[in-house]
Amino acid sequence: MEKLFSYGTLQQPAVQITTFGRELQGMADALIGYVLTEVEITDEYVIQLSDKRFHPMLKRTGKSSDAVEGTVFEITAEELAQADAYEVSLYARKRAPLRSGGQAWIYADADES
Repeated sequence: MEKLFSYGTLQQPAVQITTFGRELQGMADALIGYVLTEVEITDEYVIQLSDKRFHPMLKRTGKSSDAVEGTVFEITAEELAQADAYEVSLYARKRAPLRSGGQAWIYADADES
């Protein structure tokens, strides 16, 4: 199983059902060394599915005092690929540390890859 940290639209039940074919169960956690900004989405499918034109975006600060609250989901490798397909090119998938220990996949600013 893969761990995926969600802080935005992947927490929405409708997005989960459409993207993964099921509603996900997760645990609250926080991502260390990041802050949230916002990005305008132009992909009409993603806007329609999430019902939002502006989505949160993770920006890495590297500061241990910065944290973003969210949810960690355990998903399959196939579901991780489905999440990749949902996320627009403004986001890049990478691993990042969690407050609880360990790491999870995140979708953060692709310009910082």
